[in-house]
Formats: sequence, structure tokens, C-alpha cells
Amino acid sequence: MKWLPVLIMLLIASTAHAAIETYQFDSDSQEARFRTLTLELRCPKCENQAIGDSDAEISQDLRAEVYRMLKAGATNNEIKDFMVDRYGRYVLYKPPLDRQTLVLWFGPLIFLLIGAVAVAVRIRRSKNAMDCRGSDA
Repeated sequence: MKWLPVLIMLLIASTAHAAIETYQFDSDSQEARFRTLTLELRCPKCENQAIGDSDAEISQDLRAEVYRMLKAGATNNEIKDFMVDRYGRYVLYKPPLDRQTLVLWFGPLIFLLIGAVAVAVRIRRSKNAMDCRGSDA
């Protein structure tokens, strides 16, 4: 049991390194915009986490940049455009609908329709094969 205090200290020390960010906003709407933007922008380092949820250093930097741009009067679109220019469209959770993203938006639906047609054709063929066998007997 001599190791228990050491274990407790290690556990406390491992959680102490997390930085707590505090930002001062001019209004509740500005804070709401900050929260919305940080949940709409994806962390470039993390697999699938918003910068508002990520503890990665790059996410902390990006939150600070979003805050700085908000305080400077930038619009949501200007902030998103800045992030896209810097990190590419990957940084957006909801990329815009255009020629480059058509497959992203409609690809799953197209594959679902192709699968449904393939299943329907398969069922119809097997039904016709059973009908042909039944009339031969």
C-alpha cells in the first residue's frame, strides 16, 4: 500500500497538464458563433474531431485563431474560407455542394440505388427461374 499515494499523485499530475482556455466575448451571440464555428471545423491532426472538442495543440491554436478573427469582426464565411485556404476542405465538416463534392454528397445514395436495383434484378431472375422450373414439371 506504500505505492498508493504515488499512484494518486501520478494520476493527478497526468490531468494537470490540460490547459483551460478562457475567452472574453463582447456578447452572447459572439460566444455562440465561436462555439458553432469550433464545432463545424475539423481538427487537421485528429481523425474525426472538431477543434472545439479536441485537446490537440493545433486545435488550441485554431480556436485561438477563430477567437482572434471573431474579435476582429470577421464573418463566419471569412473564418471558414481562411481555414480552408490553410488546411483544405478537409477542415470543414459540411463541405459546400459543388462539382468537386458531388460524389461526397450523392455517392452513398447512388450506391444504395445501384444495390437496390441489383437486388431487385436478382429476385426477379430467381423468381422467373422458379416459374420456369415449375411449368416443366
